[in-house]
Amino acid sequence: MADPDTPVLELRGITKRFPGVLANDRVDFDLRRGEVHALLGENGAGKSTLMNILYGLYRPDDGEILLNGAPADFTSPHGAIAAGIGMVHQHFMLIPVMTVAENIVLAAEPRRNGVLLDTAAAERRVRELADQFKFHIDPHAKVQAITVGQQQRVEILKALYRGADILILDEPTAVLTPQEAVELFEILKRLVADGMSVIFISHKLNEVLDVADRITVLRRGEKVDTVPREGATERSLATLIATRRSAACHHAIGADYSILCSACDGPGETRVGVDRSRRENQTLSSGLSRLCRILTAASWRERCRTKGWLTPSSFVALRHWN
Repeated sequence: MADPDTPVLELRGITKRFPGVLANDRVDFDLRRGEVHALLGENGAGKSTLMNILYGLYRPDDGEILLNGAPADFTSPHGAIAAGIGMVHQHFMLIPVMTVAENIVLAAEPRRNGVLLDTAAAERRVRELADQFKFHIDPHAKVQAITVGQQQRVEILKALYRGADILILDEPTAVLTPQEAVELFEILKRLVADGMSVIFISHKLNEVLDVADRITVLRRGEKVDTVPREGATERSLATLIATRRSAACHHAIGADYSILCSACDGPGETRVGVDRSRRENQTLSSGLSRLCRILTAASWRERCRTKGWLTPSSFVALRHWN
């Protein structure tokens, strides 16, 4: 009997460079059978790039991929699909004027006598998959006539139809309503219970805590850590997202993620400082990182180390933090 902790997928030392950008820097990642492994980080952290390499859309500059312990080299999505890897992109790849069933079987249509399209067989197989995982989708419906949440399920069914046992979801809740997101999480539980392994890409702390078994954090193309969901909190994950900042940044922000307030620092010059008196458990993943980058800028490094101030113009970048 296979060890449940034995990875079905390993990415070792994956490096990817674009002109002027190191998108992935020697990233390690593994996936076990029947788990949801979240890939967490800010926008631009390298999450989607790493998964696009796995799916054959990009070629790595360095590193290796192991599938069930054997080296794998995917030069195109066709190779990844044939190996049992499916990916649902943030922007769906469906043809609106075609039906659900036609989209799902496209380029893999069942045929009669090896020539004629067997529409009845296609619809029957799609309905079987939809019923098995309780997707509640009409195979005859036109894609342009169904909801965004249902379109996402069509994308998942496309992967299942092609025999995927590893499913990559790239920011899957970005286009969903809160209720549709809850329904997606229920679908993932059923898929995992059936033995599928899922990679869940997100920058939302609460989501990965709801759905993931393990969480790997990327920051600026580097792997920071992999942690189990048990014991993880939004605060601890935000710490990982903001790790390796300068001592000045950590000194100014503190481990409690104190919130910001206004203060006065001399005539005609208003500053924004760190109010350590108010301790609130807030999700600061994106705003916190922006703050850290500002605090560690070369021209401000010494001043921030001693005072922890920001100019109002710099604080504009933080106006949407939460």
